[in-house]
Amino acid sequence: MLLVVDVGNTNTVLGVYDEDKLIKSFRITTGNSRTADETGILIHSLFDNSGVSAESIKAVIISSVVPNIMYSLTQGIRRYFHIEPMIVGSGMKTGIKIRQDNPKAVGADRIVNLVAVKELYGGPAIVIDYGTANTFDVLGRDGEFVTGFISPGIQVCADALYRKTAKLPKVEIKKPDSIITKNTTGSIQAGIVLGHIGQSRYIIEKLKKDLDMSDAKVIATGGLAKVIDPDNEIFDILDPVLTLEGLRILYNKNKK
Repeated sequence: MLLVVDVGNTNTVLGVYDEDKLIKSFRITTGNSRTADETGILIHSLFDNSGVSAESIKAVIISSVVPNIMYSLTQGIRRYFHIEPMIVGSGMKTGIKIRQDNPKAVGADRIVNLVAVKELYGGPAIVIDYGTANTFDVLGRDGEFVTGFISPGIQVCADALYRKTAKLPKVEIKKPDSIITKNTTGSIQAGIVLGHIGQSRYIIEKLKKDLDMSDAKVIATGGLAKVIDPDNEIFDILDPVLTLEGLRILYNKNKK
């Protein structure tokens, strides 16, 4: 079995694949202060009550946007799973042509998502990942990474508003029932969530127009994607495990 690990700024998501089938997934906090032993024991312990044996894991692939965690994570995998993990990075076979000034600077998570979209859905496509940061990336008709950009995530904006104001409360991140709000909580939810919905709609429309890709599929993933489109009006496809699928595909492309 294959263990795929997607290290994000806030959370780390792990998935267990039996061939091409995802049979189990876990989500843990990304902890920069854990030692290699703590990391290895934590990941190993996730299997104890999962119905999947840790000893059945024969390969591991890791994608990370947090460099500081990589030593403890890779060492923990080596010590407790006795496996040399594959790390997503430059030099891997991806099948994606990257049209950027510095291709090596493109985040591993973005490349993984593009690989998954190319393999599963094809281009042209606009790939949006809603996480700590929101990434908007365009896959061209020929499988090339055309362009992309990054904006602050919904939770980041909400946390910044809470920290930088004296009286505004923390609120649940959800779309309000109406834009006409009657209280502070509703006002914050409307400003943050509806603002991001408007941003998403504008960016999608602008990309399709400027790139002459009116037929581009809009594919979303990430923990907060459902908040943006609860009524299925914006995205053509909502794939919550897109990054895990991309890691599986990358592993199969690059295994010896």
